[in-house]
Order: sequence, then structure tokens, then C-alpha cells
Amino acid sequence: MAPKQDNLERLFNPRSIAVIGASTKEGKVGHTLFSNILESGYEGEVYPVNPKGGNVLGRELYESIEDLPEPIDLAVIVVPAKIVKEAVHQCGEKGVEHIIVISSGFSEVGKVEEERALVEEAKKYGMRVLGPNVFGIYSAKSDLNATFGPSEIEKGSIALLSQSGALGIALIGKTAQQYLGLSAIVSIGNKADIDDVDLVEYFSQDDESEVIMVYMEGLDNGQEFMETAEGLEEDKTVIVLKSGRSEKGATAVASHTGSLAGSDRIFSSAFEQCGVLRAENLREAFNWSRAFSNSPLPENENTVVVTNGGGIGVLSADAAEECDVKLLDDQTHLKETFEDVIPSFGSTKNPIDITGQAGKEEYERSLRRAYESEKIGSVIGLYCEAGSGEAWGGAKAIKEVYEEYGDEKTSVFTFVGGKQADECVQWLRKHKIPAYTDTYECVSALGALYKKKRYLERKRERDDEIELDIPIDEIREKLKGIRNKGRLTLLEHEAREILDLAGIPMVEGKVVNSLDRAVEAAEEIGYPVVLKVVSEDIIHKSDAGGLALNLENEEEVVDAYQAIYSNCRKNYPDAHISGISVAKMLEGGEETIVGGSRDSSFGPLVMFGLGGVYVEVLEDVEFRVAPITKKEARRMMGQIESFPVLVGARGQPRKDLNALADVIYRISYLMNEVEGIAEMDLNPIKAFNRGEGCKVVDVAINLENR
Repeated sequence: MAPKQDNLERLFNPRSIAVIGASTKEGKVGHTLFSNILESGYEGEVYPVNPKGGNVLGRELYESIEDLPEPIDLAVIVVPAKIVKEAVHQCGEKGVEHIIVISSGFSEVGKVEEERALVEEAKKYGMRVLGPNVFGIYSAKSDLNATFGPSEIEKGSIALLSQSGALGIALIGKTAQQYLGLSAIVSIGNKADIDDVDLVEYFSQDDESEVIMVYMEGLDNGQEFMETAEGLEEDKTVIVLKSGRSEKGATAVASHTGSLAGSDRIFSSAFEQCGVLRAENLREAFNWSRAFSNSPLPENENTVVVTNGGGIGVLSADAAEECDVKLLDDQTHLKETFEDVIPSFGSTKNPIDITGQAGKEEYERSLRRAYESEKIGSVIGLYCEAGSGEAWGGAKAIKEVYEEYGDEKTSVFTFVGGKQADECVQWLRKHKIPAYTDTYECVSALGALYKKKRYLERKRERDDEIELDIPIDEIREKLKGIRNKGRLTLLEHEAREILDLAGIPMVEGKVVNSLDRAVEAAEEIGYPVVLKVVSEDIIHKSDAGGLALNLENEEEVVDAYQAIYSNCRKNYPDAHISGISVAKMLEGGEETIVGGSRDSSFGPLVMFGLGGVYVEVLEDVEFRVAPITKKEARRMMGQIESFPVLVGARGQPRKDLNALADVIYRISYLMNEVEGIAEMDLNPIKAFNRGEGCKVVDVAINLENR
């Protein structure tokens, strides 16, 4: 009897549960998990199963799954790994819809085939599997704590997904301590079947979940994850804490693009691209989750700080600049709004300083004015503990105003001080108010809200489609021909053909095989010219002595031609040299780079940065998962640190950004459409002044080895 459903509703809202491996011994996982289910308030039927029989917590143990009196929505398996597959088979025969495999001893210890076998067994019956190697789930909608972790869980609107079991269990207790309310907790484990994409998709439809917080160690289906995140309703937010920042992806020395595309850099770029917020650490993830679950998004970019301490006001201004929070600077409006509610010795300059002598009433009036102003989009309330008992006055003022306006206007709060300040923060959190003990953390949380707001604005403004008239089939055939010759690296004239078909302009040039033809080509192209070795075996031409620049006449061309052959024969004696490229030496312009590569998690990528030494030394580049629109290409360009160079720093003319964006756009399309391309480097691309376009000077294209 195979169930028909393929959604996860009955995983989180089951009508009946079987705990296979429920134990009579306290301290055993099977005992703790069964106890948590009974104590959590779950109202469905719960059946403990153990072939030894007996009684556990007043419930009779069933000796077999077959003995259960009714079909089961959810089975939680807590038995040794060697008998899990048989338990899965019995669940399938009983008509179980979902299985949680708590048991470990599978792919995490190298037993990949055993793990694959249990999933295949489940698929025969249409069952979905969570795990193996998990600590279980919590679901607020069904009052179900099917974990072997802490029993005390604060209800709320945050769905917490953790790939790490131990960390997930620790987070259960931490969220309760900090009054972070949870709608669900899911241990993802080995992700043999149900994975991040399935769960984000489920919680995107769950009315009780506003924030989806994910602890992630890896991702196999990055593009699918991005599509799911991009498809979320505007009131849903995904916050990811991704570990492994120091891990490097595969670094292909054949191209700058490949060597720069470390996995962590790509995760950050991909998350930003699809509206996922990446937290630096666990504390930041919690801080942001608190803000999103307790505050609306800002209506505009104008932020006002209200504080009773000038020092923390200055700290908040510094943090605002770093976190991209824009403080309102309209002095006329600020004076009109706050002058009559703060002491005469206070300040109406933002941050609004009501001074340490102000009490509860002054603080409340000032906050109220900030909330009531239509021009102010968000409020930061800061409070310094100055004397015995007075901090509670500030806390009560915040609560009173927040309960009146908190659903309408974005606001975050900080209390600085000792024990009393910390108690005030906890009290405010208990009342679902986004309060923090550190000024920077408070402003950072507001910055995350603004980041989400700006992403949604960009998403609504998307109007350009990814559609180019590029002969993809013809390009595929040319690459197939090169592969059939036993080569994975395109020679220059072959790479030129690909760029020409893609509509990407390249500097005029020819590949020649004799000294006489080199001189003729130089005369035809016009001096000055560049000579480069053409060899699939010599990737970095300058290192091999295979490059000569700015050749002004025939004599220099002859000398350079002979020197290139001599250098390359000496440095790469086994290299096959196909010829020498003669190309126009372009004057002026700014050197940039556009590249393409592939990532194991997200697939095709496109990269942009300044070329030459900038890309090698500074690594000042931006990546995007391909394909992207022209508008996203422009935004991508604007995010490199050296972007001012392109827009006219120190009085220099602005470069042709539209032409560069078009190249990025076309390369992203090419990488997405032509699966056989492993890497592309267009470096340098000379970007000329606005309206004068750009031209590729050098190109390298490598194919996948398959």
C-alpha cells in the first residue's frame, strides 16, 4: 500500500506516529524521543515499537510495525543501522507516508551504498525520508517535539533547519533562552532524500513560518535552491549560516576565473543574487531572525536614532555607515519633529540626543514622534543605564510605544549597561520586541531588514529578459569538433570564432606560421602590434616569454617573433606551438576582465573585475550564477571596490559601462547554454570612454574533460 502524497504536510502535521526503537531505558535515544513526543502536547496517536515488548512510559510496546492498529503518517526510526532498511520496508508495507531516520552509521561514515539502498526502498512505496543521522523534528502547528533534544521550546515564527545534529540540539536550548520563537526545527542530517530545497519550499507555504533560518555545510543543488528562494513570497525571509568559509573549491590554474572562484565566495554571491541573507556567525543569524520575526520591513531609507547617551549615538552612526543604514539628515524636519519634546540642552541632530537626564516620559515622547513622522522609515532606540531602577522606565516606554506602532514602522532597540540592562532586554524580547545588548548588533539587524527591502525592490523592477540571438547549436558543433581532435583548449583563432558568433568584439588579429606572414600581418593591421604565442600547452604566455607588446616596425616584429619561438622552446620544450598571433596594440582604455567558470554547487558562473594586476593581486572581482540580465550585470560591475576607476575617478572620463555590461550578459548566456565550456577568460578587455565601446584583447577558452 503506497501513499499518494509527495508533499511534507504529514511530516510536520501527522495524525499518527510510530516510534520504531522506542526504549524502556532512560537515557537511551529511543526513550528520550518517545518521552518528548508525549510531553510536547501532541494530540495524535503515538505507538512505541520494539520487538522486546514490554511497557514504556505507561504505553504498551508493539513488537512489530505490522501489529499497529492503523496506517501511520510518520515513522521515527531509532534502531541500529544494519536493520534500518528492513524497518523501512515494513513501514512501506504498512502505508507510512514519511520516515525520520534518527540512526547514524551511513554516508557520514562512508557507507554510501547502504544509505542509497534505504532511500530506494522507501521510494518503492512513495515514502519520503528525512535523514539518516538526524535528531528529529519539532513542529509548532501540531505541538510535536519528535527530537531527543531539550523539551522546552518557545513557539514562534522561525523555522530552524540544521545540517549539524549537535549544533541543532544546542540551538533548541539557545532559542528558548533568548525568547526566539520557533515554528519548526528540522535536523537535515545526511540529506539522502529530503533536503534544503524541499524544506525551504515547504516552509514557504507555511503560514506560521516567517523566517527560515538554515545552518548549512554544503549544497548539491544550488540553482534549485536559488530558484526556490527567489520564488518566496515577500513576507518570507531565508537567513543562512554557511560554514566552511576557509574551504577552497577546485582551483583550476588554467584561468584566473577558475582560480578565483573559491566555493565560499560563490555561496555569498549566489545568496545575494536570490535574496538569501548570509550571516557571519550564529549570533548574527539569531539577531537578524529576531528582527525579521518581530518587525516589518522599512517603508523608506530614512532612519532616526533616539538615544539618551551621546556616546552610543556616535557608535550607532558608525555602525549605520558600515551596515548601509542611512540616517536622516534633514535638519529642518528633525528640528520640527523633536525640538519641543527633548530638553533644551539636548540635540535634534541625528542621532537625537535626549541626554542622560531625560526620564521615561521624555524617552517615550521622543520615540512616539519618530514613529509618527511619515518621513522617517525606521527607528533605532538606544538606552544607556544611568542609575538604579531607571532603565526599567526606558524599557516600559519602549514597550508602550512599540505596542502602538511596532506593527506599522520598523524599529530596533539597544540597552547598554549591567545586569539591569540585560534584564530589560530579556523582558522586551519576551514581549516580542527586537531588543539587543550591543549597539552594532542592533544596527546590523536593521541593516539586514534594509538589505531585504532593497532586494525586493530590485526584484519588482526586473523587466529585461535573458534572450539573445546567438547561434548556440553552431557553437556547440565547433566545440565538438575541437574535442574530437583530442583537445580541451581552444587556440586563439578558434576562440575568436566563438566570440564572433556570440557578438563580442575582439581586437583585430591573425594567427601566422612564418616570419614573413607575421610581417605582412603587422603591415595589414597597422602598427603598433602585439605578438603572442599560440599553444594549447602554454597557458600563461608572459611567463613563458611568449608575449611581445607595442611593436612599432618591421625590425621589432622580426626580433619579437624569433625571441618568442626561442623562449617558448627553452621554457616549454615539449609544447606544441600552432603559430604566432599578430594583433593590434590598442592605445588607451581601462583593462577589465570577464570570465566564466563552473561551480560544483551552483553550476555556470560569470565573473567581472578590473584586469591585469588588479585581478591577480587584489582579487577585486564579483561573481554571479549564470545567466543574468543586463541590469544585474550593471549592478555586478558597481560592486567591485575599484568601480570608481570605471566611472571617472580623479577627473578621468567615464568608461563605456553599457558595452561592458553587454559582454558580461553574453558570457553569462554562453556559459548557461553551452554545457561543454569549463572556463572562459576574456582578459584584458579594454574599456574605452563612454560611447566608444570595448574590445577583448586576449581570450582563453577551456572545455570540460568528459
